[in-house]
Amino acid sequence: MKTVLRTLFVMLLLVIGLQSYGQQITVTGKVTTTDGSALPGASVLLKGTTTGVPTDVDGNYSIITPSTQSVLVFSMIGMTAQEITVGTQTVINVILQDDARSLNEVIIVGYGTQRKLDVTGSVVQIKGDEISKQPSMNAVSGLQGKVAGVQISNSGKPGEAPQIRIRGAGTAYGSANPLYVVDGVWFDDISFLNSGDIESMNILKDASSQSIYGVRAANGVVLITTKKGKAGNAVVNYNGYVGYQKVTNQIKMANANEYATIVNELSAINGKGNILDPAQFGEGTDWYHQILRNALITNHQISISGGGEKSTYNFSLGYLNQDGIVKKNNFKRYTARLQNDFQVLKSLKIGYTATGSFSKSKDEAGGIFRQLYAAGPVVPVYYADGTYGDPTDYNLGDGNNFNPQTTIDFFNQNTKKTLLTANAFAELTILNGLTFRTSLGGRYGQDETRSYVPKYIATFKQRNTTSKLEFIRPQTRYWIFENTLTYTKDIGKHSFTALVGQSAQRDQSYKLTASALNVPYESEGDLFLTLGSADGRNVTDEGDLGTYASYFGRVNYSFDDRFLVNASLRADGSSKFYQGGNAWGYFPSVGAGWVISNESFMAGQHIFDNLKIRGSWGKIGNASVPSNLSTLTVATGGNLAAIFGGQVNTGASINTIIPPTTYWERGVGTDIGIEGALLKNRLTIELDYYLKKTEQAIFDIPVLTSLGTASGRIVGNQATFQNKGIEAVLNWRDNIGKDFNYSIGVNGGLNNNKVLSVTSGANAIYDGGVGLTSGALATRTVVGGPIGSFYGYVVDGIFQNQDEISKSAQPNAKPGDFKYRDISGTNGTPDGTISSLDRQVIGNPNPKLTYGINTAFNYKNIDLSLDFQGVAKVDIYNANLGWRYGNENFSKDFYDHRWHGEGTSNTYPSANIGGGSNYLPNTFFVQNGSYFRVRNAQIGFTFPQPVNDKLRIKKLRLYANAQNPLNFFKYKGLSPEVRANENKPTQAGIDANVYPLSATYNFGINVTF
Repeated sequence: MKTVLRTLFVMLLLVIGLQSYGQQITVTGKVTTTDGSALPGASVLLKGTTTGVPTDVDGNYSIITPSTQSVLVFSMIGMTAQEITVGTQTVINVILQDDARSLNEVIIVGYGTQRKLDVTGSVVQIKGDEISKQPSMNAVSGLQGKVAGVQISNSGKPGEAPQIRIRGAGTAYGSANPLYVVDGVWFDDISFLNSGDIESMNILKDASSQSIYGVRAANGVVLITTKKGKAGNAVVNYNGYVGYQKVTNQIKMANANEYATIVNELSAINGKGNILDPAQFGEGTDWYHQILRNALITNHQISISGGGEKSTYNFSLGYLNQDGIVKKNNFKRYTARLQNDFQVLKSLKIGYTATGSFSKSKDEAGGIFRQLYAAGPVVPVYYADGTYGDPTDYNLGDGNNFNPQTTIDFFNQNTKKTLLTANAFAELTILNGLTFRTSLGGRYGQDETRSYVPKYIATFKQRNTTSKLEFIRPQTRYWIFENTLTYTKDIGKHSFTALVGQSAQRDQSYKLTASALNVPYESEGDLFLTLGSADGRNVTDEGDLGTYASYFGRVNYSFDDRFLVNASLRADGSSKFYQGGNAWGYFPSVGAGWVISNESFMAGQHIFDNLKIRGSWGKIGNASVPSNLSTLTVATGGNLAAIFGGQVNTGASINTIIPPTTYWERGVGTDIGIEGALLKNRLTIELDYYLKKTEQAIFDIPVLTSLGTASGRIVGNQATFQNKGIEAVLNWRDNIGKDFNYSIGVNGGLNNNKVLSVTSGANAIYDGGVGLTSGALATRTVVGGPIGSFYGYVVDGIFQNQDEISKSAQPNAKPGDFKYRDISGTNGTPDGTISSLDRQVIGNPNPKLTYGINTAFNYKNIDLSLDFQGVAKVDIYNANLGWRYGNENFSKDFYDHRWHGEGTSNTYPSANIGGGSNYLPNTFFVQNGSYFRVRNAQIGFTFPQPVNDKLRIKKLRLYANAQNPLNFFKYKGLSPEVRANENKPTQAGIDANVYPLSATYNFGINVTF
């Protein structure tokens, strides 16, 4: 590493010493619209480089160019870009024409920029201003419903990152998150990033555009550029809001009287007498109301930017304080960011970006939402003497023997996260069109979760006789070093851009877990492990290390802005796949495009303003899996000891069955797209067809416990699956008079997931046991079906009496039980017996349709935006219904529709839903997960300039915002937006103890000085 750095440094000095051509020129000017209005935020880019500046609030800019031959590209979303050669000009004023989605728009791609015209893959750019308008805690959440083919699942838990799937699940083991590249540094999550610091977010959706990031591109790539300073006087901007969050669509549970009634029914079914007298109870305790709350949220960000001819800067500070809807739950985040660019020489530019983030949270008690659903409403929160209400006093058994108030009162867990990330670069113009760029970036993360369980006696069951203190301290260390050489050349109608590059990375994680018993607690100052019992201390650790070496190249060719070709190749070596000589993977791609609207035969037509077809193919890889998958590990312990000849001998057991070699998991993708603009660029259309195949996918397959392994699973390259779909985007933009303009955008994506092959053949991969009793598994992955399909019995009604049972294939059933369909025996035909052979696919947690509708209206100084988002053709497994061990509570819906005597219901079972074989996965638990919601509604008022002048400010805007205020769905739970447990596609769509989303209402202000 040191040798490489030393060599590059010497090369830089030699090349700098040879620079004696050209003359550095500072160009200033103003960018406006056709009516003379200033265009703040327009891009002024030095063609062929990544050097550029945005215009300020008055449309002004200042940029340093290396020579008179330099070409400046002026662009902005919704406007037609212009290219102007500098020559001897020092002042260049530009008027940009309206264009709803110009093919000349400059967008970010891997390791550079391209005109939209030249892109042959599927790339979507979202400006930071559009993202920061929404009061989202995570910038990715602001994309929900805005990008076709991108599914985003949010959580109501403060500080929790959303799950994002780009064109379906790209992997089934390890991390399924996309790769985030923030200013050149690679991340798995961007929770540390303040939305207000983002300049643009670019989603690479197809394999051709992703393959330049080969080793980590299997789940998609999101490129993020943060805001930079610009020459001119210092500009101070403040953006802040305050509001509250409110639970929507709260489940109504049976009240105390109804609960007593149904508990007695359950007791009678089990051959016992009444437990409770319903006449003694009225409404009882509403545990949701007791534990949940309207939660405050506030966010503040202030930034200062400016600079001179030789340097620019941008500095920002952010503060977020979010209460959870569970009482005592809270999340606070502090962010700081500093960016500087320096024009050291006329041909050399250097710069850096550094970001710091610190967060701390008071965590919610694990399983609290399960308790709120199950807790008995006959139990009071407190008795008259102030002690906790005790379920044992009501003889309810152990199934719901908890008081949720006790749970949160004695739960004491805090989490702290610190992340420092930085990237420094140097960009050298060697010759006209030839640019060398080197960058070094990294991140340092240090987390800590501290939990303390005190000694206490609250109820008969909720007590603890030995206090316990535990610390979990994960840490990450990561660096990335990259070098690229880019050459751009125009020869007549031919345009070439060639890129070669080299990358090296090292990613290390380490986690230390330590605990001690009998630690006293009078204050936080007592929480030290050394204060606990010496014989009650325990320490464990684990970690992971991955190293990567990469080489890549890309060539873009354009002829007369009509014919386009793009080809790239990346070679990645990873330490995670070194066994058997499989360390290296090779990821090629190719794309082509034809801009039909630039053909001479289209000159006289008046239908299309722009029309382009494109196609691409590429290979991508996935290294987001644990290291050393093919390394055999063993476990030791007292339970494995044996005595021979009076001597104790230590034994060992294999942890897991491992394959001899683990191969690269590879993705192969094809994309065909059409882009067009009609009606004077007011209507734009984009259509895509894609086929995305994951080969040699890594799965963990359960194996027989009789084999004696600790994990009961085998991990390896087990399957091949694909995602195939269609995406459509339509946007309409127009003006009515000079005071009113509006835009309406609609996007949608159809996706079908299918398993093509499994190494186990017809043997399925089972999973999805979270929230299910008696070891039942609710999902199956098998050839011909999607990943993680719900699998179980088909319910054909409810047994009404013993006579029906006697004539059925379920002789051990009881009246009120599910009547399962007899589908097949060992010979493939109904055999009069209900067994595992009668199970079939009963639902699909992978949504087939995701869509969004986004609108914006502006009248003079008033702006209104309405965003809608939805998902269709998806199923949810409501595990809350059958997750029972005794006398848990029931929803009001279940109580009202339950079977409680012959003829009372043929759709809902009796109170014995958790007994007999009723708890087994079946169609009753699978519910429609489709939904449609008002994702965001915002109205704002920007004060006119005369008012701003009197206040001595540049801009002042006030706004009111509502997020998720209206939700429409048929699902019987809190929210149909259910994330995959452990982020695994084989456990997707199971609703068990899910932290629900909430509606957020806030008021905000944006002011620029």
